[in-house]
Amino acid sequence: MPKSKRNKLVTLSKTKKKGKVQKESLVKSVRDCLDDYSSVYVFSFENMRNTKFKEFKEDLKSSSRFFLGSNKVLQIALGRTAADELKEDLHKVTEFLHGDCGLFLTNLPKDEAIRQFEEFEAHDFARTGSLATETVELQEGPLEQFTHDMEPFLRKQGMPVRLNRGVVELVADYTVCTEGEPVSPEASRILRLLGVRMAAFHLHLLCRWSPEEFETYETQTKIQVDNPSNGS
Repeated sequence: MPKSKRNKLVTLSKTKKKGKVQKESLVKSVRDCLDDYSSVYVFSFENMRNTKFKEFKEDLKSSSRFFLGSNKVLQIALGRTAADELKEDLHKVTEFLHGDCGLFLTNLPKDEAIRQFEEFEAHDFARTGSLATETVELQEGPLEQFTHDMEPFLRKQGMPVRLNRGVVELVADYTVCTEGEPVSPEASRILRLLGVRMAAFHLHLLCRWSPEEFETYETQTKIQVDNPSNGS
């Protein structure tokens, strides 16, 4: 007797892989934008902070578009070689798509685009594993910036503290972090409580492509290319 299709069990944990669809969507989105924007930049980033980056994108959304994703997928979208590039010399951009980077497509004048990136900077608290930019030391004695109920938490982070008449007291000098060394999970929490921000979120332009030229910002060299629209 055939099994009833009405009582077929469905395993909810099995879902279709969306990786290929997402990659194809990213390629299509980048290619669709190439005719809408006059310049294509590659930018790198340090200490990415999503909230700050969203604010930066929002400020430029009327003139620009950002793409973050797999570098290989972005390379495919532009064309990795002269044979498969979508526009002349666009494949040169793909040589800079390595590491922590993304694409910036814009209609902003070059000087304005450069200014926006040079002026952008956001400071935040250091994350675990990042390198400390300074040595932070606490001296033995009262820690009046902390309330009495925080004493157990501070002790759990490895700080030699005690309560003295309701005041958190450090019983010995304590080094939270040392310049140039990785920040521990405990140090990261303490630095946040102290309000010490060590992470600077920066964006750096690496190169720029337009129909008229290709230039890099590491060597400040320019390569002129023929513009098909000028009849040459």
